[in-house]
Amino acid sequence: MRTDVLRGLIGGLIGITSLYASAETSPCRVPDFPQELRCGVVQRPLNPADPAGKKIDVHYMVLPSQDKNKLHDAVFLLAGGPGQSAVSLAGFGQTILGRLNKRRDLVFVDQRGTGRSASLSCPELERSEDVDEDEQLLKKSAICLNRLQTLPHGDLRFYSTSIAVQDLEAVRQTQGYGRINLVGASYGTRVGLEYLRQFPDSVKRLVLDGVVPPEMNLPAEDAQAALDGLFQDCQKEPGCHAAYPDLAARWQQLLAMAPRQVSVTHPRLGTPFSFRMSHDILLGMVHKTLYSPVSVSALPYALTQASQGNYQPLVTLSGATNAPGPAGINYGMHFSVWCSEMFARPLPAPRDEFEKLMNSQYQSVCKNWPRAAIPPDFFTIPPARVPVLLLSGGIDPVTPIRHGKAVAQALGPQALHVTVDHAGHGLLAQGCVREVVNRFLSAREDAEALKTDISCVRQIPRPLAWQPLQPALKPEAGSQVTTQERNGIPASSINQAGGRS
Repeated sequence: MRTDVLRGLIGGLIGITSLYASAETSPCRVPDFPQELRCGVVQRPLNPADPAGKKIDVHYMVLPSQDKNKLHDAVFLLAGGPGQSAVSLAGFGQTILGRLNKRRDLVFVDQRGTGRSASLSCPELERSEDVDEDEQLLKKSAICLNRLQTLPHGDLRFYSTSIAVQDLEAVRQTQGYGRINLVGASYGTRVGLEYLRQFPDSVKRLVLDGVVPPEMNLPAEDAQAALDGLFQDCQKEPGCHAAYPDLAARWQQLLAMAPRQVSVTHPRLGTPFSFRMSHDILLGMVHKTLYSPVSVSALPYALTQASQGNYQPLVTLSGATNAPGPAGINYGMHFSVWCSEMFARPLPAPRDEFEKLMNSQYQSVCKNWPRAAIPPDFFTIPPARVPVLLLSGGIDPVTPIRHGKAVAQALGPQALHVTVDHAGHGLLAQGCVREVVNRFLSAREDAEALKTDISCVRQIPRPLAWQPLQPALKPEAGSQVTTQERNGIPASSINQAGGRS
């Protein structure tokens, strides 16, 4: 029998079974959702090799479809980080995937170590009143590690991606779903790839937004390339070049000035705030701004101001002192995953300052952090048997186009790769991309999904470099001032037709 026919029969049988499966959930209320939802929990062995041993509860939430003709290929949102709670991101998931919810359940599973699923939260690292230097980071992570290991679920060797996807499969089975769709963002794409590797017959479609391949070592591999691209584009753009000349040289001068004592107003608390701006803290702040093209557009101004002694714009822009939000990171889970998967194989030598910083920080924290055993096959990407949609931004400092391209090649002819050259980290909220995702996941046949029309996804320019508004002109006695002059536009720049020259 042909493999595709057999797969179709299996999928059909699973789908029939799901029609009669009882959902192991109960009614619940969640902030940001006015309607009643369904919440569930599956009990899982902490150590999969010891199913009779210690257990943890893996929590999940279902946003059920109310359609009479409900389909049973539910959509699972896979959160990023690693360390984000999928349930906490459910509002974002509904915004992006809401149209699919008309006929499909949306499912949000708190990956083990996050949310209510055996949380590995590190409040010491997640609070942002201060700007920490490396020795403070190491001290706080050690305090957190000691506390986590006293928890009933504190054997940190069992929080790897490979183990977590087995929890996802348990949720799928408990809910009686057939083949499911998965939408992974950032680290969630690594989860999606590993789920596809371990459970290929449980997947109908897969969407990977900001691709994190299993062999990716550091979350800063492309930060320098993204910053260099900004410098090059600024030099080409007349307005940016005029306002911020020699930006690359100014950046090097700024690095050379570190460390120095800096005094600013705390962006969140509004109080005087003083700290030592070290070389590494400066790199870290710039790295945080590179994720979004909007914040990148203000980076030339922030770097220029910092080189003149005013660090307020850079501190504010970086978000280094922001309060933890719903997309916050459970750092105990974060380090349990990265320390295990990053150091499972020899690390290549760092190529630039950003990689050197990340390499040093993770090596320091991970030196004493317990590590999971990572199966060698985790680092492989078998050819896909189902359609996979990959989304990549060209100025993404973490998951650039080259990652998506390499993974698409490994997945083979079932992969469809969409790129936007001047987009940053994550495309799901970019233009019509969510509509492309809707069409891809809703297509009846695999061949139809792979032919999804992506022509609406436009290449966009890099946002123009931000410049502060000029102060309004004050009219002299007896003079007349035009609207354009009040907005800072000299009258000489207005042609006779009334437009800008």
